[in-house]
Amino acid sequence: MNIAGSPVKKIAIRETALFLGLLFFGLVLMPIAIYLVGQNIFGAYGGHGYGDFFGNLSAKIRAGELVAWFLVLAPYLAWQTLRVTILSWRYVRKPGR
Repeated sequence: MNIAGSPVKKIAIRETALFLGLLFFGLVLMPIAIYLVGQNIFGAYGGHGYGDFFGNLSAKIRAGELVAWFLVLAPYLAWQTLRVTILSWRYVRKPGR
């Protein structure tokens, strides 16, 4: 049995890459976007710029605060929600149901 070319391993690798890519987005790119949008809408951040904002966010992530983890995992969770929604639409629209 060749496990290296098995469909399960390919799916696991693809899902791991998807998770890591969206985790990178949630850890690096999304805080930058949140900071910039917040700065333009609400004004200057109460700390000392982006470094302080990111430091506070990373401290909350390390402390295990659920809101911070939700923020970081939001891109992956949104993608999975979209996938489940599309799958359910296909299941409901299936002929013979």
